[in-house]
Amino acid sequence: MQGARVEPQNSELGRQLDEYRADLLAYCYRMLASPFEAEDAVQETFLRAWRGFDGFEGRSAVKTWIHRIATNVCLDMLRSRQHRLRPMDLGPAREPVESNLNVRPEVTWIEPIPDTLIATDPDPAERAVSRETVRLAFVAALQHLPPRQRAALILCEVMSWKASEVAELLETSAASINSALQRARATLKESGISTAERAPAMDEAQRALLARYVEAFERYDINALTSVIREDAKQSMPPYDMWLSGRDDMFRWWFGPGIGCRGSRLVPTVTANGSPAYGQYKPSPSGSGYEPWSLQVIELAPDGVAEITFFLNTATLFPLFGLPPRLDA
Repeated sequence: MQGARVEPQNSELGRQLDEYRADLLAYCYRMLASPFEAEDAVQETFLRAWRGFDGFEGRSAVKTWIHRIATNVCLDMLRSRQHRLRPMDLGPAREPVESNLNVRPEVTWIEPIPDTLIATDPDPAERAVSRETVRLAFVAALQHLPPRQRAALILCEVMSWKASEVAELLETSAASINSALQRARATLKESGISTAERAPAMDEAQRALLARYVEAFERYDINALTSVIREDAKQSMPPYDMWLSGRDDMFRWWFGPGIGCRGSRLVPTVTANGSPAYGQYKPSPSGSGYEPWSLQVIELAPDGVAEITFFLNTATLFPLFGLPPRLDA
């Protein structure tokens, strides 16, 4: 990540901060929608905790104290920029033609995070909730909430805090928190997002479906791809603003302007935002191996691939996901 790790000199404080590291990183990621900014926020949280520990004096639980600091750090960071987006947030799907492929310098995109950085709960049910609440669509929906409303929803709906605890953290009343939650839930509902939604479990059938997709993509076999990608699937390619709706338009792109992806190799990596992820390497123009092209994050439904996000900023994401800088022939 970007910042150097802060190691507080107080050993007991250091131990407690380390216990909260993954939870804080997950919380800050949901607030900021970037793993790099989330890590910076955690480092700043630890620094402020270290500096302010002498004045803490146990007036509240350490959990509340450290999350209050993290919330204030995130709120400070959010004041200085616009919220992060997905291409779907900018308007309707576009035609799969090269002239629709644009980069918008003024837009800051949502970035994926490896689940290994934030998944710590040993309870399978809790891990499932954790996966659902970092899915790209859910994180994108959170970004449309005002920052304090966002914090209240994450703490109550995702982290199962009581309204009274969140009220103490945000220095307001429980009634105010409940009102903020109602407004936040209404906004999510308008976005078609629910905290109760569940993606299919990664069982043998889902793993077989994923293996068929990988094989079909590497062969660039349109018949095999048709059998594994849903007719209503979606595709996006940040930092480009164009997104595609429907398998037919996806294939028009893949076998048209995107034909350079033919012959690619997919390298599995850790799951990203609760979904399978692969490093995609395109054949090198020189013919000597394969060059990094995208991190594919694949949303699965019971009957096929429902969405593929091709994150093209490989310079930062491939090291984060432990992917090699290139592949030999």
